Amino acid sequence: MRKQLLVLMTFVLSFATAFAQSGVVQGRLLDAETGEGVFGASVLVVGTTKGAVSDVDGRFRIANLSGNVTFRISYIGYDQITIERTVSGDIDLGDIELVPNVIALDQIEVIASVAEERKTPVAISTIKAIQIIERASNQEFPELLKSTPGVYATKSGGGYGDSRINLRGFNSENVAVLINGVPVNDMENGRVYWSNWAGLTDVTQSMQVQRGLGASKVAVPSIGGTINILTKTTDAKKGGYFSASTGNNAYSKLSFGLSTGLTEEGWAVTLSGAKIQGDGFVDGTWFEGYNYFFNVTKQINNNHILSLTGFGAPQKHGQRESRANIQYWRNAPEPLKWNPDYGILGGEILSVEDNFYHKPQFSLNHYWTINDKSELSTAVYASYGTGGGGGNLGFSNITAPRISGTYSPIDFDALVAQNEANVDGSASVALRASRNDHKWYGVLSSYSNEINNNLKLLVGADLRWYKGIHFREITHLLGAEYYIDNSDVNQPNKAVRVGDKYSYYNDGIVNWTGAFGQLEYTKDKLAAFFSGAISNTGYKRVDYFNYLDSDPNQTSDVQNFIGFQTKGGVNYNLTANHNVFANLGYFEKAPIFDNVFQNFVNDVNPDAENEKITSYEIGYSYRSAVFNANVNLYRTQWKDRAFIRSLRGAGGEDFFANLKGVNAIHQGVEVDFVYSPSTNFKATGMVSVGDWEWQNDLLGVEVFDGQTQIDGPFDLAIAGLKVGDAAQTTAAFGIEYNIVPDVKVSIDYNYYANLYAQYDPLTRRTTDVGQGTADESWKLPSWSTIDLRLKYDFKFGDFDATLFGNVNNLLDTEYIADAIDGSNHNAASSSVWFGQGRTWTGGLRLNF
Repeated sequence: MRKQLLVLMTFVLSFATAFAQSGVVQGRLLDAETGEGVFGASVLVVGTTKGAVSDVDGRFRIANLSGNVTFRISYIGYDQITIERTVSGDIDLGDIELVPNVIALDQIEVIASVAEERKTPVAISTIKAIQIIERASNQEFPELLKSTPGVYATKSGGGYGDSRINLRGFNSENVAVLINGVPVNDMENGRVYWSNWAGLTDVTQSMQVQRGLGASKVAVPSIGGTINILTKTTDAKKGGYFSASTGNNAYSKLSFGLSTGLTEEGWAVTLSGAKIQGDGFVDGTWFEGYNYFFNVTKQINNNHILSLTGFGAPQKHGQRESRANIQYWRNAPEPLKWNPDYGILGGEILSVEDNFYHKPQFSLNHYWTINDKSELSTAVYASYGTGGGGGNLGFSNITAPRISGTYSPIDFDALVAQNEANVDGSASVALRASRNDHKWYGVLSSYSNEINNNLKLLVGADLRWYKGIHFREITHLLGAEYYIDNSDVNQPNKAVRVGDKYSYYNDGIVNWTGAFGQLEYTKDKLAAFFSGAISNTGYKRVDYFNYLDSDPNQTSDVQNFIGFQTKGGVNYNLTANHNVFANLGYFEKAPIFDNVFQNFVNDVNPDAENEKITSYEIGYSYRSAVFNANVNLYRTQWKDRAFIRSLRGAGGEDFFANLKGVNAIHQGVEVDFVYSPSTNFKATGMVSVGDWEWQNDLLGVEVFDGQTQIDGPFDLAIAGLKVGDAAQTTAAFGIEYNIVPDVKVSIDYNYYANLYAQYDPLTRRTTDVGQGTADESWKLPSWSTIDLRLKYDFKFGDFDATLFGNVNNLLDTEYIADAIDGSNHNAASSSVWFGQGRTWTGGLRLNF
């Protein structure tokens, strides 16, 4: 760690002379449509490293200029403009209007619940398109947020799209993810599968993390927070780009984008696409992916805009799913790269664990300006997912035959020979895939009305229908002719071939009906809101294998759960620089699908109930032209966490017991800042300290089947145990510096500590009633990494060109990023994944 800090300090000191004084040229930047000041815009003196960033009122000031000067003013979402002046003393450029270059941006941000600084009383961090372009490299959405307070993101097993993210200690089931305001958390289990969206960084306009309650008006599982992704819509200006990049392990990516701009007839079209492929840093994690995006917008008149958007990212990639103890990895020739989950068949790589998926999403948006006080925004959307994840059948990845020893690929030719020895042609080993296809339709509509100058009402509806289609299929028979499966009661002892369903086949159907409302009050320095949302979640299960087609129980009854949320907050701007805010909320979350239907059949859990969450937060912010800072304190209490234990009943039947009354507390403090004394230097930093733990024990638990006690008494001794699977202490520091006007170098330092291995609280069960003590999960060693970026802007004929390079984990630090707690709660017994070593990408982007 000292080595890393030395590198960082050297970088800082080498640019200690970069600070420029404020000056005598001033002006104010205004939105041409709203007349409001534009905060954070860049005002650059062309040919120099001098410049400024506009403050909260849109004002800027630059020092020591004389002679003929050209100012270049730019900000995401607005046309870039150039102003030439002869400066011979103090000069005031006056009010300068910036024209938005994105059609219907305001309406999109309303339906997407984008939070506003110094107005919306929630803790937010926003990453703009230019930052995403510069940082994306070979990183995915979660990793782009790793320097955000409260965020812990890893690559998990290291496969393409397999990243995960925790926010304030909560996993993706409890972090709402919205794309253009549309929820994308799985309708059955709440999870977010980032591989569905891998590659869409190319078409992201902004990504906003709303920590805690968030600003979303619809009922979403924002316990830890909300990740709000806005894709590009349609550019009002004609243009496009082409980009090509390469990197470690045969990484390559080609992408393009085209925009017609807004025609005189009111039409505008934007298209983009990309192909990405590589071998992967981890052995056997090859990948091939594509992404596409289109938007067609028709500005019918001043009051109506119609917009059709579609995007998707089909991909397939090898995975690493097996975890093992530290010594197993260290014994490998290349510990960070070794993967036991792939092999060789006929000289070609064949992955046991792989993933393939395509989830296109299409939406038709109508924006209606009813009058100068009222607007109606409606999105009708559809998504169709197809794909799944591979796995083994009849063998273990770890103990499978190897080509040349423990740390060599699986010998699939040996497994083929094993099948060929079966005289009846049946398979004793094979490869399979667990499929999770789905159809998803929804309508999201929001009506807003400015009741008066101070009061605004917003109401809306959120309607969704989802059908998940779950089954396993044979993907490779490894030399056999068929596999015998006895899972389907309608076709027992069925000969299954490639593409046929086996093991299980069922549908999960979810009906969601929701309504929401919000009242906003603004007057002078005060902004406040109160919102409420209610939803009914209806679950139905259809099981085609465990029930005869003639059995009416093949289709379950609909199980309905009413969920709701209510929250409010206040922001007060003390001065032009200082503001404080507070928010408070309570909501009840419907149980997930698998907690309602027990034992993977249509048996209904009669005791399934909502989980209850209370959250409150206070914050302080400081804003100026050169320095911004935020301090947030939060506390979230999660009551009645759902824990279900599988047991054998008195009559020999299997059933689940609900363990109720388990509570958790997530609380902490977050500090972040941005210091930018000039346009050629910026420093950023953050510290996040969490205290996340289980709040109480369950004592003397007894489980009965009718009058018969079948388990207990036992204690669940977890009070005071730290919540695992995410670093509770994180810190980051970054610097961006323009060495010369068109060359920028950036360095980011990230630090992680107080990370406890993931564990199931049910493993802390003890029969020593009243005597049990909590066994803390293994605490992983702390670590830090450094990333380096370089960008060079130049003219290439008529093109605005950019050369870029990125090195992640510059010092090739070895660290453990993921762990599952072992039986002895120590390093030796826990199963882990190491983080990735040094990776790099470089490329060229041409804008026209």
